Amino acid sequence: QVQLVESGGGSVQSGGSLRLSCVASGGTHNFSCMGWFRQPPPGSRREWVAAITSDGITHYRDSVEGRFTISQHNAEKTLHLQMNSLKPEDTARYYCAAETVGMCTGPIDGYWGKGTQVTVTS
Repeated sequence: QVQLVESGGGSVQSGGSLRLSCVASGGTHNFSCMGWFRQPPPGSRREWVAAITSDGITHYRDSVEGRFTISQHNAEKTLHLQMNSLKPEDTARYYCAAETVGMCTGPIDGYWGKGTQVTVTS
């Protein structure tokens, strides 16, 4: 059973930084991609943030391009999201996702973590 566990969330002031991590365990799945999604306060839809394919190609949501960096350590099945210049509108619960077929930029047919909360205060 594949499990994704996120960590690294917290509360920071606007302009600050956080580094999220996601560790995958269980099974022997070869992910085609891993990605980060976020869901702002309850009632909002979960939105895609960034993704990285198994060969290292990255994609970013326009609003985070240049501020966030996604990276992975394939051997350790670990995914990171370095978030710099954080803004209050980045406040959300951040979720790690992975697929065995796909690019992790749209609806996920794969695995989800339970999320980690990021709060950015002005």
